[in-house]
Amino acid sequence: MSTYVDSPPILRDFLNYLSVIKGKSDGTVKEYYYDLRTFFRFMKIYRNLATQNYDELDRVIIADIDTAFLQTITLSDLYEFLSFVNRYKKNAAPARARKVASLRSFFHYVTSKAGILKENPAADLETPKLKKTQPRYLTLEESRKLVGVVSQTMNERDICIITLFLNCGVRLSELLNINISDIHGDSIRILGKGNKERFIYLNAPCTTALQNYLRVRPVEGVIDRDALFISKQKRRISTKMVGVIVKKYIEQSGLDPTKYSPHKLRHTAATLMHRYGHVDVRILQEILGHQNLSTTQIYTHLENEQIRDAMKHNPLNEG
Repeated sequence: MSTYVDSPPILRDFLNYLSVIKGKSDGTVKEYYYDLRTFFRFMKIYRNLATQNYDELDRVIIADIDTAFLQTITLSDLYEFLSFVNRYKKNAAPARARKVASLRSFFHYVTSKAGILKENPAADLETPKLKKTQPRYLTLEESRKLVGVVSQTMNERDICIITLFLNCGVRLSELLNINISDIHGDSIRILGKGNKERFIYLNAPCTTALQNYLRVRPVEGVIDRDALFISKQKRRISTKMVGVIVKKYIEQSGLDPTKYSPHKLRHTAATLMHRYGHVDVRILQEILGHQNLSTTQIYTHLENEQIRDAMKHNPLNEG
């Protein structure tokens, strides 16, 4: 936890609790850290305990936050913070909802676990209402075009990356963390959110793409020897680099690169499996590594034309 040396002891204790007891991934713990660090920085300026203004938020020191300070925080303060990130940080509802989750979790810990507070100021903190939007995805025709474009490059690494995204629906973080030692015949061990392990099974295009890439994957001088996907610097490929790769081929396919990302390719895989492969939603849940079935059910959406067709078949439409 050396990354969090700028944090007060109670925040470090909470982050350790998330990691060691709750089994949260490093990425998730960092998200909590960033949210709560922003909150404490805001609170010091809001309470006139810092010399900085809101434009200098990143310079505020929070290591001195103590129990006495926590005991003064109210529900009203939490809503002031959410108003701040909405106005100053331009946080949309999903980003504010994540901050609410971070605040709730932290104050539950200091109240129920650490026993520092007698009353939880976040107990009645409400989550911003989120709009229900359908996930954006490539159509079957667009997906085939993308595969065709990347296949023409003869770049075996990029072909393998795009193929795994479109066929397996892996998360970007999961793809980055795949090791050669995770490959077992026609399956790959995936470490998903919350360090939950699952296996994805490879179809013929995935197997072929993986075999072709492994034949040309650098070996000499590789820094991360077990990493599957390697950059030109012979390190494990980065999040930014995969984003650049996906954007490049999306653009070459004649599609809008601002609308599609690695995560949209995950949406595409899930949608195609459900719609054209008739994969049951519970099987899809296992493939995608979703904890809750409700998360998977967003992929059961219907095309507008299908909805129109259903309306036309209403018996009252006759005559």
